[in-house]
Amino acid sequence: MKIIPREIPAQQAWALRQAGVHPLLAQLYAARGVCSADELDDTPARLLAPSGLLGMDAAVRLLADAIERGLRLCIVADYDCDGATACAVGWRGLRMLGAAEVSYLVPDRVVDGYGLTPPIARRVKETGADVMVTVDNGIASVEGVAEAKALGLQVVVTDHHLPGNHLPLADAIVNPNQPGCSFESKSMAGVGVMFYVLLALRAELRARGRFDKTSQPRLEALLPLVALGTVADVVKLDANNRRLVALGLKQIRRGQMQPGLQALFDAAGRKAFAATTFDFGFALGPRINAAGRLSDMTIGIECLTTDDAGRAANLAQMLDAINRERRELEGGMREQALLMAEGLCTDGMTPPAAISVFDPDFHEGVVGIVASRIKDRMHRPSFVFAASGAPGHEHELKGSGRSIPGFHLRDALDLVSKRHPGLLLRFGGHAMAAGCTIAEAGFAVFEKALAQVAQEWLDAATLTRRIETDGPLDPDFRKPEMVEQLNLAVWGQGFAPPTFSEQLEVLSQRLVGEKHLKLQLRHQGETVDGIWFGHTDPLPSSACIAFRMDINEWRGERKVQFLIEGVHSDVS
Repeated sequence: MKIIPREIPAQQAWALRQAGVHPLLAQLYAARGVCSADELDDTPARLLAPSGLLGMDAAVRLLADAIERGLRLCIVADYDCDGATACAVGWRGLRMLGAAEVSYLVPDRVVDGYGLTPPIARRVKETGADVMVTVDNGIASVEGVAEAKALGLQVVVTDHHLPGNHLPLADAIVNPNQPGCSFESKSMAGVGVMFYVLLALRAELRARGRFDKTSQPRLEALLPLVALGTVADVVKLDANNRRLVALGLKQIRRGQMQPGLQALFDAAGRKAFAATTFDFGFALGPRINAAGRLSDMTIGIECLTTDDAGRAANLAQMLDAINRERRELEGGMREQALLMAEGLCTDGMTPPAAISVFDPDFHEGVVGIVASRIKDRMHRPSFVFAASGAPGHEHELKGSGRSIPGFHLRDALDLVSKRHPGLLLRFGGHAMAAGCTIAEAGFAVFEKALAQVAQEWLDAATLTRRIETDGPLDPDFRKPEMVEQLNLAVWGQGFAPPTFSEQLEVLSQRLVGEKHLKLQLRHQGETVDGIWFGHTDPLPSSACIAFRMDINEWRGERKVQFLIEGVHSDVS
């Protein structure tokens, strides 16, 4: 493992300090490309304008006409947290803007698979809907949209995924990643796209005289849901996404959120008044995702749409129980998959350039999580496959993959499909996460084909695990108050949370809970507690250690402890 301190542009850091930004935050922001305090302005007025999205005018005209005519709308969602929050935002927002009847339908992961398919389109028609709106899916649903149109439905696609070779023939498509769209933020999540549609729709209805700026619905109340979905989908937190998340977090900390969000904070044992992006990514998001993985995502969506606090609490407890089941299932699968992956090492040490594993007993609901664990452990693009449980598809495998920086997973799948026509029955995704369906008989071919692409694209430097850090930590900043101030900021994908590194003396170390290493370290002449979760190998007496700061509360005393991220040493 290599620990690489980020470069800190001195001029930018100085400018931020001069503008009143705390010296440590100025250093952190400058190292992440922030050049001026103006970029840190997270007021609503600084959000990018919805008009920059291609297809927006057509979408909002269609939706405004539908609302004025009293047509019935149906939202087709995805079964992850982004899809659930996008559905909740769309359902709540369209009703706020005057839609007479809004329903939703979410495919079953096992039975229906991903996205708008022809059978899903027929089910939407059977509900009596006149207009179908997709959220977090649809850009690749050429056949599904064609079926919906043939059935007489008007179709608005809102999505953020990368398109295929052909776009669906929908009445309107809003997707920052569609060809010809010049919208600056290409990393917006599906929930963000739907929120932007609502903002533009409100402006259209206002122009038609339905309400004015004083009486218009307060769509800003939906920002807590937008923030959750954006972080949980692990999209790049560019400037616009950071503003969306910051606005949502501020509302949550003030207690202004949907009952379901408060219930999820309670179920997870987290404090909403001190909400952070960590809560979204590691507490609330997994509980909603668990419903789509093992049960029915309508549980998650209802939790986010109900205004009954008691009902929300019951649903949040159900999601918590499903998530515990998910963790147990994942644990067994993870251990088995890691053993299989380690067995692929050619010399007992070096893994192939890309890893693919399959076992008939794997559950398709958690293959993505397990692929992520293999990727984290072995630092290789990783795919995990499970047998499809869909009726009529018993001899198909559904795979989910996670990648490392420098390897665009969807583009790799595209190349595999060109080199081996017919191998991939379906595929899609992003640079860092993708999915595909193959015939069971094609697994060996897929495994070799993906490894071949990885071998061609990845060099030794890319295959070396590396941690970028913010360098040494000034001991004056090693305070609980500083940790709290850092936690108020927006950190995540593409805007990494503060991680420091320096040579530390290891004074003592012992195992706790059989799988975590508890440490006592000397930092800048003072003793500091540390812990390395999921790590059991002992450390040398002195090492270059990468760490984050956290607050450990014990018997009323609050002390800073170091959360170890890695060590520049042979033992790591």
